[in-house]
Amino acid sequence: MATIYEKLKAYSDSDYYGFHMPGHKRKMHMSWDADPYTVDITEIEGFDDLHHAEGILKEAQERATRIYHADETHFLVNGSTVGILSAIAGVTNKGDQILVARNCHKSVYHAIYMNELNPVYLYPRFDSELQLNIEISAEDVRRALDRYPQIRAVMIVSPTYDGIVSDVAEIAKAAHEKGLPLIVDEAHGAHFGFHPYFPENANQKGADIVIHSVHKTLPAFTQTALLHMNGNLVNREKVRRYLHMLQSSSPSYILMAGIDQCMEMLDHHCEEVFDPYVERLKRCREELGKCEHIRLAETKHYDKSKLVLSVAGLTKGLVDTYGAEATGIQLQEDLLNQYHLQMEMAAGTYVIAMTSVGDTDEGMKRLIKAIYELDKKYKPLQGAYNTVDSDIVPEEIKKSQKKEKNYDIEPGYLPQAEVIYSPAQVISMKDAGADGFQVVPLTQSEGYISAEYAYLYPPGIPMLVPGERITAQIREHFQWYMERTYEIQGVEKEGYIEVWTHG
Repeated sequence: MATIYEKLKAYSDSDYYGFHMPGHKRKMHMSWDADPYTVDITEIEGFDDLHHAEGILKEAQERATRIYHADETHFLVNGSTVGILSAIAGVTNKGDQILVARNCHKSVYHAIYMNELNPVYLYPRFDSELQLNIEISAEDVRRALDRYPQIRAVMIVSPTYDGIVSDVAEIAKAAHEKGLPLIVDEAHGAHFGFHPYFPENANQKGADIVIHSVHKTLPAFTQTALLHMNGNLVNREKVRRYLHMLQSSSPSYILMAGIDQCMEMLDHHCEEVFDPYVERLKRCREELGKCEHIRLAETKHYDKSKLVLSVAGLTKGLVDTYGAEATGIQLQEDLLNQYHLQMEMAAGTYVIAMTSVGDTDEGMKRLIKAIYELDKKYKPLQGAYNTVDSDIVPEEIKKSQKKEKNYDIEPGYLPQAEVIYSPAQVISMKDAGADGFQVVPLTQSEGYISAEYAYLYPPGIPMLVPGERITAQIREHFQWYMERTYEIQGVEKEGYIEVWTHG
């Protein structure tokens, strides 16, 4: 059996090109040229201690503070997840209400569970033509804060996995009017503020806590991130306390050095790195925009580093050469198997190609060529999604394909669920051995209260959270995804979900 290293080495030596994180795109020279084993140490004399920084680590974090226009910055070696967990725990007490954008990453929901919080959800708006969840409205934030005066903090994600940017400044203003802190999961926006082509970062727009995944869109190792704190609405000491508890007591100097090398690049070589990247990205977007059928989806407020390649078409979608439905997962497989291009993720009707300063002209040209060729094979679909019975589909293709039902749903839409209990309440009842918990097929789960998380990963946004009642619309979304081979994660048993039947 091949070891993990052997598999990684074989992949590295192949011609596969990654339009996915990490942002260094497997180019060592973007960060350093040392063998990692030669610089892997522990907290020895002269190298400081992340949990009690007084020397080089303190100075490195202060440089990151300046670069990102924050008041205080901390290195994270357990990814943005530890920043989100610490931020939410640091601004709330057990049992508090928190206003949360429903399209947040699963780590937000884990923080809600761990701190026994009562969430109030804000759903993003949905663009039916693009098949994308879009912005969180500042007015929706204001209405929710007026309706629920016990809310103690606001949590949003901007940009989203799909590149959607919300009006952070106005949302921060709405939160501050009530004396509440705003936490922004800006994990996918670590490159914001370093070129006019991209938005400013959330520190510059009034957010009180901002989390950046350095590794996602910048040249740094996977698992590296930053937590920034601003203003006087946050109990910073409490946030620091949780960082000390939740971060590893043996932080990797390789990861911390990787963050610092990235900060060095941003501090002293920003223009020489970002200017050619932006020109490369502009050319790529211009060329991809010429396609007839596969669309480059984006909204008015958008992170243009994300290439969202949509097969939703101008009507209900596209079909391939044989008349079979074109989905995001099919486009991803075509790009991978035919062109050796690995995308970041596949959603219902689109794939995401993540770009960064680590991309090359050659890589961008390969993507453009592949999409041009696939664009000629995909044709508009008039009417319903299901085309398996079409006369133009060969009999052997019909026989090999699974019969699919038509559902009146919009893939990508985040269906609303009724919150009956908080996640902690349901899970506590289950752990205590309460009656009424059972495992049922997802296709037969309507009406029950979920006792598990269920989500597509990536992006890791739960379609269901423990304590939510499962509606017909949610059930149909699950059926749509499962019949098209998308994997539902979070559930203990594939195709099933644990529910509470007494609610």
